[in-house]
Amino acid sequence: MSRPRGVAGRDPRAGFRAERTDAGASVPQGLLKAARRSGQLNLSGRGLREVPQCVWRINVDVPEEANQNLSFSAAERWWEQTDLTKLILSSNQLQSLTDDLRLLPALTVLDIHDNQLTSLPSAIRELENLQKLNVSHNKLQILPEEITNLRNLKGLYLQHNELTRIPEGFEQLFNLEDLDISNNRLTTVPASFSSLSSLVRLNISSNQLKSLPVEISGMKRLKHLDCNSNLLETVPPELANMESLELLYLRRNKLRFLPEFPSCRLLKELHVGENQIEILGPEHLKHLNSILVLDLRDNKLRSVPDEITLLQSLERLDLSNNDISSLPCSLGKLPLKFLALEGNPLRTIRREIINKGTQEVLKYLRSKIKDDGPNQSDSVVETAMTLPSESRVNVHAIITLKILDYRIVELKEMVSDVNLSFNKLSFISLELCMLQKLTFLDLRNNFLNSLPEEMESLIRLQTINLSFNRFKILPDVLYHIPTLETILISNNQVGSVDPQKMKAMENLITLDLQNNDLLQIPPELGNCVNLRTLLLDGNPFRVPRAAILMKGTAAILEYLRDRIPT
Repeated sequence: MSRPRGVAGRDPRAGFRAERTDAGASVPQGLLKAARRSGQLNLSGRGLREVPQCVWRINVDVPEEANQNLSFSAAERWWEQTDLTKLILSSNQLQSLTDDLRLLPALTVLDIHDNQLTSLPSAIRELENLQKLNVSHNKLQILPEEITNLRNLKGLYLQHNELTRIPEGFEQLFNLEDLDISNNRLTTVPASFSSLSSLVRLNISSNQLKSLPVEISGMKRLKHLDCNSNLLETVPPELANMESLELLYLRRNKLRFLPEFPSCRLLKELHVGENQIEILGPEHLKHLNSILVLDLRDNKLRSVPDEITLLQSLERLDLSNNDISSLPCSLGKLPLKFLALEGNPLRTIRREIINKGTQEVLKYLRSKIKDDGPNQSDSVVETAMTLPSESRVNVHAIITLKILDYRIVELKEMVSDVNLSFNKLSFISLELCMLQKLTFLDLRNNFLNSLPEEMESLIRLQTINLSFNRFKILPDVLYHIPTLETILISNNQVGSVDPQKMKAMENLITLDLQNNDLLQIPPELGNCVNLRTLLLDGNPFRVPRAAILMKGTAAILEYLRDRIPT
């Protein structure tokens, strides 16, 4: 509770300066009144060119309603107002902030992202209670040294500015847990960063870094390190000693060798795509005991070692756009849910097998382990339905389907993968819904615009491909299949998704919505924190902007969460 503020002792200009400016007129008195009660004020997206004085002085001046002859209920006593703790000024046209910022010393959250700020006032040092500061998407070229006084700061977001250096004394922010300085013009990372002992997440992507300081390994609590889109040719070996590291992003650099990680026993995701890596050897794999995602796309790899089987937890492996001509059959033993091979000169696996997806490729590789002689499947007539390799059911070849009229009841205890792509299906037979062991369903390139509700009975379905059909919404039945891990529905006419229902899909890892008719992306979709791949390119929405999409799924989800209305 703030101290009572008497009329006699107040500034004679109090309560009048704000009302005389056009900026002040854009802040309704009702909002200010509510902010005095809640301690929170959201002025995002109001076209403000400057911050009205009535905002800076919200806890200093006597409110307008006190000057009127009114009786106050217990809930409306202005003298019992709460100090402002959260101020959101994002998505306006602010070019500067004044030193009046010091009039809000109780602030714990200050969000001014997406404005036109070129600097921050030195008075920011007086916000000693500040825990979160978001100044992303502005035009900052330097940071005031006074920012190092914010010793309670836990989250600092400076991405998408024009910063060329970090001020001295930055290591004094010893409570900082989340730091994002991506998409700036930094050429070095201060060695003093090693003193940020509480840091859990560091994003330094999209800068001009040619190297990382050895001292960065001193961040003993760091779990998430994003170094994408820099000029790194090597990473210091000491990086391998970061015992808490779980996610490491090194995409779009100039790496020629994959680092070794003897101490990173918790590393779950390693992204080194779009580099110049030529060799993947056993020494690079033997310590990745916990790895779930390994991204090696767009490199110069020529082979994959048999020791890839050491990665017994691996779920996603991206080898696309390399120079790989053959794969070790032992790869088929891994519990992969996603394997990308496009853009390689593979000679040992037929293209039609690769086109059928991950499980079919793994199945083929496993069969090669069992067979000493030529693979018998080479002589089998390809059908519109792909059966498990152990199945002996003889299914007649089907050239083009307009409806699914083959009775599959007799197969319901054995079929796990079904491929009905590149046909002319306009609806799905209910008999398909009887395949209780179905885990993979490919329905791309048909004429479908709906799915039957009975598909809810597919209690083991993990992957469904609905790309290149005629869906206008994401089929509601998909929200009710809790085992789904991958939904591919690109190149349709989908205009909306339900983020609340999507959040309940706890196993969903991949969602491909590219090339649809989404006019807006609901911010609540950012709460789907289990998503590791969210693809949104080719839709007519304006935000998130292309620069955000290029940063990847984690950045998209964070951006969306920041836009959830308070």
